[in-house]
Amino acid sequence: MEIVLTGITTTGTPHIGNYVGAIRPAVAASWRDNVASYYFLADYHSLVKGSEPDRVARSTLEIAASWLAAGLNPASVFYRQSDVPEITELAWVLTCMTAKGLMNRAHAYKAAVDENEARGNRDPDQGITMGLFCYPILMAADILMFKAHKVPVGKDQIQHVEMARDIAARFNHHFGETFVLPEAQISDSSAVLPGLDGRKMSKTYDNTIPLFIEEKKLRKLIMKIKTNSQEPGEPKDPGDSALFAIYRAFATEEEAAAMRRRFAEGIGWGEMKQVLFEYMNAHLQAPRHEYQRLLAAPDHVEAVLREGAERARAVSQPFMAQIRDAVGLRPLV
Repeated sequence: MEIVLTGITTTGTPHIGNYVGAIRPAVAASWRDNVASYYFLADYHSLVKGSEPDRVARSTLEIAASWLAAGLNPASVFYRQSDVPEITELAWVLTCMTAKGLMNRAHAYKAAVDENEARGNRDPDQGITMGLFCYPILMAADILMFKAHKVPVGKDQIQHVEMARDIAARFNHHFGETFVLPEAQISDSSAVLPGLDGRKMSKTYDNTIPLFIEEKKLRKLIMKIKTNSQEPGEPKDPGDSALFAIYRAFATEEEAAAMRRRFAEGIGWGEMKQVLFEYMNAHLQAPRHEYQRLLAAPDHVEAVLREGAERARAVSQPFMAQIRDAVGLRPLV
């Protein structure tokens, strides 16, 4: 059985970029006969990005409801990261094995340092927490604990999977073959989506389209997507259009090819926005209804997560005992 694992940080309402990059490919994988699936709510990771407890708690419900509404196979192991304490225990063991130089190369850390230097701060590490610096190690623990072979991620997350692989290889070299070396799984449709302003769709930029936003608000947001000044009738480049990028992420190959022809024929931006709204609304209508039902039943969602944690710990507890023994944390008799 191939083991597939992924998760989403509980720092806000899931958006269509999360869906295209992580939720949809993970849900598809969860229904394959030869796959054992582990999917989790990365609530410990959320502590790195903010200190809004109520938002984290609400996001946990919203993300869990999103995964379930998107059609996650009930046979999957679906759990909350903080309900599996062996993950953070493993993170410390891995921290003791990880070279600081590897963490120095992490994209998020380097970006924070670059921002400090651009602002002229005397301390390049000003405001940078150890949570941010060690983020890739906790992610490695998430992956390695369940011996994941494949990790569906967006292209901006490939480095973290590569780091998990490096950390696992170092551990195996010192303590014997213990961890599976994971691989990032990237599909053609999991490219980073542009947001309303043309930049990467991100909660940080406040330019997202929430995944299951109500119909009228969905249309309003799509109408706000940034375009250029080309008039209807002028041929347009689909490769330079946020509207096409979002459409392409949901469409079939045939539909995307047909839309490219409409761009060459000069489809107007207003018409394209209406087409995109109608297409996405039809695609998301049924899961949106289920999502709203689940939001109104948090007790049911909580029960699903607790049951998933029990199944996850049935794996993590004996494996952590094996890891403790490998590093010398053993009973005296």
